[in-house]
Amino acid sequence: MNVTTERSPVATHSPERLPEELVASTLFLLKRLGFAAKGKSMSAYEEIGLHPYHFGVLIAVAEGSHATQGAIADSLGYDRGQLVGLLDELEERDLIERKRDPKDRRRQLVELTPDGKRTLEELRTLSRRLEDDFLMRLDEAERAQLHALLLRLAETHEPRCAPLS
Repeated sequence: MNVTTERSPVATHSPERLPEELVASTLFLLKRLGFAAKGKSMSAYEEIGLHPYHFGVLIAVAEGSHATQGAIADSLGYDRGQLVGLLDELEERDLIERKRDPKDRRRQLVELTPDGKRTLEELRTLSRRLEDDFLMRLDEAERAQLHALLLRLAETHEPRCAPLS
């Protein structure tokens, strides 16, 4: 009599490791790394009482070409209502000030205060430290290559991140 026994599938992962098929997916890795980067960033910014979104707003304001609330929201892809809340928080901390546009009273112009400029420099330092920590396993050439590849993908999937032509 010939008896066949069923074999249990061989486990390819454990609670300490994700399934191999997922780890083999570049998109899955990008997503997981994005979650990890966001989590580390959120924690670091929360320690100083701010949010990475605040950093984005301060950079857009400092750039100067995004002086109105609408331009800031559009450039960052933020909902205008969400942006108003972020601006309120930054204004409460005396990091920005809003003024009516003398050319169009319906618009609010946004400027950095001296404290806002100092805080932006601190946040830039924090951002560089977070990036260095996150990418510590890569040497400078690998970091440049990764950045170039991500920019290439951005041209298709997130055009606002794509390099200017």
